[in-house]
Amino acid sequence: MNKLKIKSDKMKKNRILVALLIGASALTSCSSDKNEIDTEYPVVDISASTAFPKQCSEVKRGQLFTFKAKFSDNANLGSYSLDIHHNFDHHSHSTEVNTCVVDPIKKPVNPMLYINITPIPEGQKSHEATKQIFIPADIDPGDYHFMIRLTDKEGWQTIKGLSIKIL
Repeated sequence: MNKLKIKSDKMKKNRILVALLIGASALTSCSSDKNEIDTEYPVVDISASTAFPKQCSEVKRGQLFTFKAKFSDNANLGSYSLDIHHNFDHHSHSTEVNTCVVDPIKKPVNPMLYINITPIPEGQKSHEATKQIFIPADIDPGDYHFMIRLTDKEGWQTIKGLSIKIL
């Protein structure tokens, strides 16, 4: 009987030891790193005095201008796209509150169309974007949209739609 009691006590100690080991293993296997899900949109900032273009800016045919904006994101930027297309029919996707003086509606003959996608270097939360853009001399002058699409690594996208005039 004495042997049974010793065996029973050893089994209880072993069970307690196994339970403690399993508990400790479970606690240490949980990562303290929390993989936060990025649910924030990136930010397009054209408020700086050096930013260009802004709502109602004018650019000239046959000349080069420099696009400048600041981009930021809470986690990681991805890429940006610039799109210039005519607004001769007065369609709207402006994101700005102030409106610009527009020319009368007209049919395009040789409108400018510019689309450019630029990746942002890996690991950046902020980026000063600059890009030289040439306006051909032979395109139709008038009202255009300048669209900025900023996408972060997670795929969230912010669109800034500006109205500009090409003279």
